[in-house]
Amino acid sequence: MAKAAGVAFQTVSRVINDSPKVAPDTRRRVLDAIEELGYRPNAAARALASGRSKVVGVLSIGTNAFEAPSTLDGIDQAASAAGYSILFSGTHSQDAADIKRAVESLLDQQAAGCILIAPRMTTDIEALELPAHVPVVLVEGDPDTDRASVSLDQARGARLATEHLLDLGHATVWHVSGPRDWYDSRERERGWREVLDERGVTAPPLLSGDWHHASGYECGRIIAAMPDATAVFVANDSMALGLMHALHEAGKSIPGDVSVVGFDDLDEAAFAYPPLTTLRQEFFEIGRAGIETLLEMVEGGGTGAKHAVVTPELIVRKSTAAPRA
Repeated sequence: MAKAAGVAFQTVSRVINDSPKVAPDTRRRVLDAIEELGYRPNAAARALASGRSKVVGVLSIGTNAFEAPSTLDGIDQAASAAGYSILFSGTHSQDAADIKRAVESLLDQQAAGCILIAPRMTTDIEALELPAHVPVVLVEGDPDTDRASVSLDQARGARLATEHLLDLGHATVWHVSGPRDWYDSRERERGWREVLDERGVTAPPLLSGDWHHASGYECGRIIAAMPDATAVFVANDSMALGLMHALHEAGKSIPGDVSVVGFDDLDEAAFAYPPLTTLRQEFFEIGRAGIETLLEMVEGGGTGAKHAVVTPELIVRKSTAAPRA
């Protein structure tokens, strides 16, 4: 590279690191050589030279969550805009030793800090005993953590769904929860119960699913057999779509016989029959907030806790209405 541009290697380094101590014509020769040779800077080498890595690690723990692509897209775009690149890894294991090895692998590749996507309650982050100097941000993890975190206000979303159905005049609201070991499930159930308690409404038996269409379908068969069940809040859109399918099969009208609210606002929610009322959570915004929080810690040299909370939005469509007289 230096030979092609006719300069010393130190000059090439200054241009790559955008140093102002390079004459314009010299900078131009170096940039032309970079383009001609197709040079890509080595992150590890730059970290050694500058003392600061421009790479951050992202580890998804214990899940194939449907939201991962959108969340990761937000992380990737925000990192790129800040001049950073992403190292991504995933592990299905909930064992602390396995998770710690995955984090250490990212750090061995010069990651300046890590985002941990950790939505399950069985993931014990504190048991990892991560180095105190390494900036770490939890995304969609324990909302009560002392670590820096970014999360959606899950309980707020559940409250909006439940209040919407009660305000339409339904006597009570059934709930299909997600898996019992997920923070999202716990918080959405909590919001649902809080509203019913505040309104003096008896909570129907809780139905549990696993985030997937089939479990929603099975819960829909139960709802269809309950003559007094006129409203149901489902903890995610995939289960809500399965539930609606079961109601249709049972000859139930939506929203004439049963009003349905989902959670997530997946692309297919707007094209369901009828279009699904749901809570929109901005996966991209969650990812963006995660990387911005991490980079504040990386560039500011801190490891203290900062908690960013993203608020969901109720999207009212055609799957909810007042109950029949």
